[in-house]
Formats: sequence, structure tokens, C-alpha cells
Amino acid sequence: MFRSAAQCAGANALGIVMTDMGDHGANGLLEMRRAGALTIAQDEESCVVFGMPKEAIERGAAAKVVALDRLHLEIQRFSAAQPLGRTAGSCGRTARAVSTCAART
Repeated sequence: MFRSAAQCAGANALGIVMTDMGDHGANGLLEMRRAGALTIAQDEESCVVFGMPKEAIERGAAAKVVALDRLHLEIQRFSAAQPLGRTAGSCGRTARAVSTCAART
């Protein structure tokens, strides 16, 4: 999902890695960051399991590290900064449309 968002939305995307085991989201989040997306990892203190956020942070994939109770503020800021109807990369979808598609898969 993160790879698709990086390819289709680039800088118009927002990627968040939250509490989880393993590292399967870290590389995709790094791809998003390299494509110009805003990338966030949940902080250790608010995670139940810090595995995946830790991997993302260590790989340089997370531009920000945010506590769970502050994530909604980052999402609101990002959403407010995105103009409606702006196309997102080679897929030709808006950033909101891409995130809606990704959420359903």
C-alpha cells in the first residue's frame, strides 16, 4: 500500500506507521518519504509494540515521530494543506482519492 501511495501520490501522500511487530511497513514508508510524502511514525511511549515504528525511524523513513494522542493533529494539518482536485503523480488521482483506495485494500 505504501509503495502504491508513493508511486501514485508522491508528495501529496501521508504515510503513518503505528504500533505493530516486524518491519514490513518500514521500507514502504521510506519509499513514500523519498517520493516527497509526509511520513510519520508513532512514538515509543504510546506504542503497545514498538517494532515497526522503530524500524521506520531507524531507516530514516519517518520525517516525524508523534505520540498517538497527537496523530490526529498531523492528519488535520496535512489535510488542510492539500488543495482539492490537485492531481497526484502518474496515477492522475487526487491525494484523497488515493488514500481512500488504499484504505479499502
